[in-house]
Amino acid sequence: MKLRVFIIFILFFNVTISQNSFYVDSLKIAIETLPQKQQLQYILKIPYDKFIGNISTSEILAQKAVKIASDLNDLNSIAEAYLQLGQVYAYKDKRENKLLYRLKAIKIYEEIDSLNKAGYAFGELGFSMRRENLKSALFYMRKGLKLVEDSNSSTYDNYGILQGMLKNYDSAIYYHNKSLSINKQKKDSIGIPYGYVHLATVNINLKNFLIAKKYIDSAHTIRIKRNDTYGIIDDYVYYGDLFYAKKDFSKSIENFKIGYKLSVKNNFISLQKYCADYLTKSYLALNDFKSAFNYITIYQSLKDSTLNAQTNNKVAELQIEFESAKKEKEIAQQKEELLKNELEIKNKNLMSIMLSSVILLLGIISYGLFKRQQHKRKEFQNKLDLKEAQTYNKLQDQRLRISRDLHDNIGSQLTFIISSIDNLKFLTNISNEKLKNKLSEINQFANTTISQLRDTIWAMNKNEISFNDFHGRILAFIEKAKTVTPINFNFKSTVKSSIVFSSIKGINIFRVVQEAINNTIKYAKATEITITINETKNNLVFEIKDNGKGFDINTVDLGNGLENMQKRMSEIEGEITINSEIDKGTTITITCLKNKTNAV
Repeated sequence: MKLRVFIIFILFFNVTISQNSFYVDSLKIAIETLPQKQQLQYILKIPYDKFIGNISTSEILAQKAVKIASDLNDLNSIAEAYLQLGQVYAYKDKRENKLLYRLKAIKIYEEIDSLNKAGYAFGELGFSMRRENLKSALFYMRKGLKLVEDSNSSTYDNYGILQGMLKNYDSAIYYHNKSLSINKQKKDSIGIPYGYVHLATVNINLKNFLIAKKYIDSAHTIRIKRNDTYGIIDDYVYYGDLFYAKKDFSKSIENFKIGYKLSVKNNFISLQKYCADYLTKSYLALNDFKSAFNYITIYQSLKDSTLNAQTNNKVAELQIEFESAKKEKEIAQQKEELLKNELEIKNKNLMSIMLSSVILLLGIISYGLFKRQQHKRKEFQNKLDLKEAQTYNKLQDQRLRISRDLHDNIGSQLTFIISSIDNLKFLTNISNEKLKNKLSEINQFANTTISQLRDTIWAMNKNEISFNDFHGRILAFIEKAKTVTPINFNFKSTVKSSIVFSSIKGINIFRVVQEAINNTIKYAKATEITITINETKNNLVFEIKDNGKGFDINTVDLGNGLENMQKRMSEIEGEITINSEIDKGTTITITCLKNKTNAV
């Protein structure tokens, strides 16, 4: 039955996509013979849901609108086209471009004194920054709220989302309802569903699951009638959120999978990333480590493609340039006001004019000296930054060269040793059982060394190791361990912060966890191992617990293995503790400081 419903949905959704895609594609062809002014009008009036239903063609049309509006010197239309491009790049999750075009639109609206539209653009700018920099997002959205008219519902709705992210749920409900009321008065069948799903999110956080589902169902009904491509996909993501919050992970996986598949088909990168993240979490909750590993790999790839250092730096530069331009404009306005005052004073007192002139001259000279000194400081800082970047690049090249040498030379030599031992064992008739066992031990040692060498190369190739990357490595190790032991593995992680390790810290923690698991497999005679990762305010805590035979820690010599593990943890200012009781199993606890970033 479920399969039949899914097939019907896919067939229906393909028709929906075709209709939305056909609208924009047909418009692109139909307007080609029209005068430029008419072409511009048609492009800027494309309905929102149709526009995002075919992002690729809409991007071409928005770029065409910018060119036509520029040829016609129509500043208002240029700004509207810039907002369309900002929308395109928001759904493509291209951070630099979505910020750039919204800043350009704001600049034009301020120049032509279109305050309501400037307020809307500020709101869009702030909302697009919510996951990267919530503080800046709130700043720009509040700026927008001061300028927009009450008819501009989307700014209120988006500000409600930010209040929800701050867990100010009463404020979030207030702004969502304010937006919804405006949209219902306008009978806006695009805006109303957004209000419903955003209210659903607040109720999910408040655990009012029945109310949340009613809101999502209402939004879904409207969006299906409108053939709203993005909205229908978005609804499946909200259903996934609902079932995930209810801990009904099978249904959350079902909905997130639909959302992921359709967002891939329509190139909605941000939705792909969100679905991959929550599919990972849902599969982990069901102890399906293999599926979790697949989706965390997809999520990390999508995240790395949008959150690289070069893009982050460019985004920061754009914000600084925008704020600098605003300040320069304010300075220019202040100078203009000062000149007006001087003219008024001139009619009253010539001496006052001379005094004001001297003060102004001194101010200009001081300002010039200040700017000159500021310019010198900036040049000096740029030189320092360049030198630091060159040093970093040299270190990175040296690191990559060493890792290549390890892989190509030592790795290939170890592989040759393994191959040679196998040839000796199977191509030669060796009767000495001790010799056979010795060859097997050497073979196993070489294989273990290669595995450790690969882990070392993995760490050396990275300047920093994200928790997601580390998480994936642990999952991969568990999957490998399951192939050589009948022991049942359980893996749990409650870490929600964005954490990064240095390469040295990451490999040391991984080695200690790996050694702890290996020792349990070899000596504990356990049937179950539970690996848990938790976080406190300042620390990460790894716990490896088994149900094995245990031992008396006061009488057993733990040997070099524990000493090596303790040495690794002391190098990164961490600690390791062991608790064990005979016939009650063993618990190994590893504690280290965590490093948190602002990434989302």
